[in-house]
Amino acid sequence: MQICFTHDLCCAAGRAELLCACVVEFRINKMRTLIKVLLASVCVAYIAVRWTAPSFNAESLRGARVLVTGASSGIGEQMAYHYSRFGAQIVITARREKVLQQVVEKCLSLGAQKAVYVAADMVDEAQPEKVVDFALEKLGGLDYLVLNHIGSTTFSMWDGDVEHMRWLMKPNFFSYVQMAWRALSALEQSKGAVVVVSSVSGKMANPFTAPYTSTKFALNGFFGVLRHELFMKKSNVSVSICTLGLIDTETALSKIRGVLDATAYPATEAALNIIITGATRQPELFYPWFTYVINLFKDWSPSLTEHLVRSAYKYDPESL
Repeated sequence: MQICFTHDLCCAAGRAELLCACVVEFRINKMRTLIKVLLASVCVAYIAVRWTAPSFNAESLRGARVLVTGASSGIGEQMAYHYSRFGAQIVITARREKVLQQVVEKCLSLGAQKAVYVAADMVDEAQPEKVVDFALEKLGGLDYLVLNHIGSTTFSMWDGDVEHMRWLMKPNFFSYVQMAWRALSALEQSKGAVVVVSSVSGKMANPFTAPYTSTKFALNGFFGVLRHELFMKKSNVSVSICTLGLIDTETALSKIRGVLDATAYPATEAALNIIITGATRQPELFYPWFTYVINLFKDWSPSLTEHLVRSAYKYDPESL
């Protein structure tokens, strides 16, 4: 009897273990199916949004008066070239005067109706408004204010340097606010647009970017509010916030090399998408497309999203 009882217990335990395994497998399969359905739904929604967006008319940019900041390299430089190909009149600004001279020369060779530069450091609180005034003087008005510049920061764990964070807020946030405010009356007259180049780091937190991420969250918050308030006042000025993933600029790639395992997307393509978003007066751009998926998925499953984000980084305490 004892042997039979022991045998029955073993059989029952085996069946229970098998049942648990089946339940776990069922839950895993159910979760995988749910994730696939969610991703498919998001992709369909994104395609629908892009499909129903107003079509881009390149001719609308011929003769357009454009101010592009951060235009000596990277995305800003590529935007200057695209605007030039469309026959726009442009003012570009950045810190490096010699490089700006070269960019202006290329802009003119590409077909810009007018191309001039002004060297400025956006850390200097007097410069943002002066740059807008310069553009208004040279162009006789303004149709597009394209805010793209950033200050230099490290790619490392935050070390408690509050002063650096305060400093970075000047070029990355406060100068944007100053320039937008200074340009608003001119943009009202032209039914113009404010185009803000932001980052996926302004939508979700990423390691090693505390100062940068903080400025981008501030940027998204302010211009989101501004867009609401302009609409409520029946203003004819549009505000487009462009959320970008990793772009293949030398600055970005040099910071993440050996630390972040991710694909970088072409600056020239990002620049064109930004221009189209501003020209069609769309409220938001996500480039590349999957940044839209990530942005939604982080709200559906915050823990999983954070795990996936951290898994993309190679953390070596000695190297950071």
